Amino acid sequence: MEWRTLLSDRRERESSGRTRAADLRSEFEKDYHRIIGSASFRRLQDKTQVFPLDKSDFIRTRLTHSLEVSSLGKSLAQNIGENILKYKKNSGFTPRMKEDISHILECAGLIHDIGNPPFGHFGEEAIRDWFLKNLPALSYQGKRLDEMFTEQMKADFYHFEGNAQALRLVTKLHYLVDEHGMNLTYALLNTIIKYPVSSLEINEKSGNIREKKMGYYCADTDVFRRITSATGAGNCRHPLTYILEAADDLAYKTADIEDAFVKGFITYSTLERELTVLDGREPRSPFRAGEKLRQLYERGIKKGVSSPEDYAVKNWIVSAQGFLISCATFGFTSNYDSIMDGSFGKDLFYGTFGEKLMDLLGDMAYRRVFTSRAIYRMEVHESTILNYLMDRLVHAVLHFDTDDRPESIDARIVSFISENYKNAYRLHAQGKSEAEKLYLRLLLVTDYVCGMTDSYAKRLYQEMNGIL
Repeated sequence: MEWRTLLSDRRERESSGRTRAADLRSEFEKDYHRIIGSASFRRLQDKTQVFPLDKSDFIRTRLTHSLEVSSLGKSLAQNIGENILKYKKNSGFTPRMKEDISHILECAGLIHDIGNPPFGHFGEEAIRDWFLKNLPALSYQGKRLDEMFTEQMKADFYHFEGNAQALRLVTKLHYLVDEHGMNLTYALLNTIIKYPVSSLEINEKSGNIREKKMGYYCADTDVFRRITSATGAGNCRHPLTYILEAADDLAYKTADIEDAFVKGFITYSTLERELTVLDGREPRSPFRAGEKLRQLYERGIKKGVSSPEDYAVKNWIVSAQGFLISCATFGFTSNYDSIMDGSFGKDLFYGTFGEKLMDLLGDMAYRRVFTSRAIYRMEVHESTILNYLMDRLVHAVLHFDTDDRPESIDARIVSFISENYKNAYRLHAQGKSEAEKLYLRLLLVTDYVCGMTDSYAKRLYQEMNGIL
C-alpha cells in the first residue's frame, strides 16, 4: 500500500470546483465540518457509552467518548507521522501527509461509533439475539425469509455490527444533498472500516484482528469496493485504522475505569491493589502504574485536597494515557512494514509495555462493572424495549412497498420511520428481486433503530404501550 493512494481525497460525488479557489481548507478539513454539523453526530449526546440514561453530568456518553477518541487519534497521528518522517520509514511520506493523517484521524474518531444503536454495546447484542431467535420464524406470502435470503443476507443480521452500520449511515442514510450521505473522502471512509470482511468471512479464531467482525453489509458491498479500490487498501486493513482502533481502545479502557470510580463500582484501594500486582508482573515497564497512583495520592494529601483518592485516580488516568500513547506510537513504528503490506494482524499495543496494562483495565471493567447486578438490571430493561420495538417494526415493514394491504396499525408504525431512510430504501430497492427487497426492508428497521437515542427508544416504547 502507498500513502499517495491511501490518503485519497476523492468522494462519491466530486465537487464542482467552483468554490475551491476561495476555500483554503483541505478536503479532510471539510470532512470535519460536515460531521459536526450533522444530526447523526448530535444524537450521540443521548446514546450510552457504559451507563444508560445516567443523570450525572460527569459520566461519558457516546458523544464525549467520540470527542476523546478524536483528540487521542489526532495526537497519535501526529506522533506517528513525525516518527515516519524522522526515521525515514517511507521516502514518499511528506510533511503534508502528516497533517492529512492528523485531520483524518480527528474525523474518524468523531464518527467511529455513529452507527451504534441505543444502549451501548448491549444494544448491538440485543439486535443480534433478536434476529437469531426470530428470523427463522419470519415468513412472507407463505415463504420463510431464511429460505429466501442468501447466506450473506442472513449472516448480516446474525452478526449485526455497529461498525458496519456506521459505514452505511455516512455513505447512504444521512441525506443532505443526495443519496451519497455525508459524501466523505474515501481515505476517511476506509479508516472507519475496522474489519474489511463480509459477514461470511468472519473468523474469530484466526487471531487476525481484521477478521474479528464484519465491516460492511451485503447491501453496501459496492460502496466498500469503490472505497478500497480508490485507496488501494483492497481487503487489507487501512494503516490509519490501526491508529483509530488504538485511540478508541485507549479512550474507553481508561474512561471506563474513571467512570466506574465515580459511580462507586471501583474504589481507590481496589485500583491500587490491582495495579501494584501488575507492577510485580512487569518489572521492566517504565510506567510503574501502582507506584504512580500512590505518588499521586500522597501529593493530593500534601495539597490538602478534599478527596485525595479522587485526585489520584483522575490524575493517574491522564498519566496512563500519555504512557499508552507512546506505546501505540512505538507499536505502529516498529511494525511499520507489516502494517503497510497488510500482514499485521494485531493491535498497536501488542508486544509493548502497554499491552498488559490495557488488558488489566479492560478486565477490571468487565469484572467490576459490566457483570455487576446493577448493569445487568439495566440491560434487562433495555432488552425489553429493543425486543418490543424490533417485533413491531419488523412486522410492520414486511408488507411495506408492496401491493399487499398492510394492517392499519402497521401503516402507522411505518410512518414513524425517517423519510431519509425510506427514500434510501426505495432508491436501492429499484430493480431488485423480492428477496432483496425484503432484506432491504429489514435493514430499514435496523437503520431506524440505530438512529434512535436512548431517550427516544424508551419514549417510543412507552408511547406504543400506552404508558403516558
